[in-house]
Amino acid sequence: MNAAELTIALIEHDSRNPSLVPGAPGEATVAQFLANLLTEWQFDVTLSDVVPGRPNVVARAGKKNGRSIMLNGHLDVVGIDGMTHPPFQPIQRDGRIYGRGSADMKGGVAAMCVAARDAMRAGLDGEVIIAAVIDEEYGSLGTQALIDGGIRADAAIVTEPTRLTIAPAHRGFVWADIDVRGRAAHGSRYDLGVDAITNAALILAELDLLQRNTFATVSHPLLGRPSLHASTIQGGTGLSTYPDRCLIAIERRTIPGEDEATVRREIDAACTAVRQRIGTLDVNVTITGAQGPSEVAADAEIVRALSGALRHEGASIAIEGMRAWTDCAILNAAGIPAICFGPGDLSLAHATEEYVPVQELETAARVLRQLVTSWCNTSRSPSH
Repeated sequence: MNAAELTIALIEHDSRNPSLVPGAPGEATVAQFLANLLTEWQFDVTLSDVVPGRPNVVARAGKKNGRSIMLNGHLDVVGIDGMTHPPFQPIQRDGRIYGRGSADMKGGVAAMCVAARDAMRAGLDGEVIIAAVIDEEYGSLGTQALIDGGIRADAAIVTEPTRLTIAPAHRGFVWADIDVRGRAAHGSRYDLGVDAITNAALILAELDLLQRNTFATVSHPLLGRPSLHASTIQGGTGLSTYPDRCLIAIERRTIPGEDEATVRREIDAACTAVRQRIGTLDVNVTITGAQGPSEVAADAEIVRALSGALRHEGASIAIEGMRAWTDCAILNAAGIPAICFGPGDLSLAHATEEYVPVQELETAARVLRQLVTSWCNTSRSPSH
């Protein structure tokens, strides 16, 4: 079985994330299929529930006393509303494989599994670890469970779609609710009413100034500047009533060097600025979710090794930042240098038309096989 054939087989399993799509089946059937296949390929395979009915697949091969590398990819996919082709009946046409998850990221999972199999068969002095995980599209429970369970490696590749470029850095995010309280009153009673929506808009205006004036002066060499946007807004009950509440959800995309505390200070400063104008401002800020950015140095050993594997296979070498958040951040936070590299284009992830080029699948499998072989057959550096 080659990478294209395995991609097709994985897409055929509906693994929509039930945290995103109520009633969706989750990853159980595709995880069991992959676990059975990797067992046939002579890997040491563990299938373990992270939450009931949603298991991670961990497969190992090689020698545990040598240098190790993890190949990580997620098995869950997002919803299928509006798709222009069958989501789980993959179509191969014009050098592409169409289906939900083809780019994000069953193509990457297929390429890494085939690569690990071929490297194992050629012989390894170290260990390759395949980690096919759940829930990356929502809470990343799968990769967090790997770390909590003590699984470690000397380096990791997360095979998210990068168009076969090396992505050693990506942004993080912080989600926050800004809950502004007013006072309901008849629309004619300006002396009684407090307009929560207008007060919330003033806070947003302060955050917009931050984005225009401060973020524009900050830049990461691979990721560009940070950003912020208002995601949802709720408030008001009728045209002739002062709104007593306005709830705004915002998303702040962070770059290395920024964290949840950074964003909290920014929002608090915006609220303080508005409060200086409106002494009675009543606002509560809640951070509802956060994942940190990720960065591995462009000259790190795993980046150099992947560049060497690309060169060995006659593929072009390019280093770019990854715009979306990935499980690399969790791996890096645990001390595992992790970078993204995989087939497919991120712009097609979650789209109504999703496909992965067959040629990229084949190239990714060859490059990753070469990487695993060279990495595991090289002694650990003295720093280890």
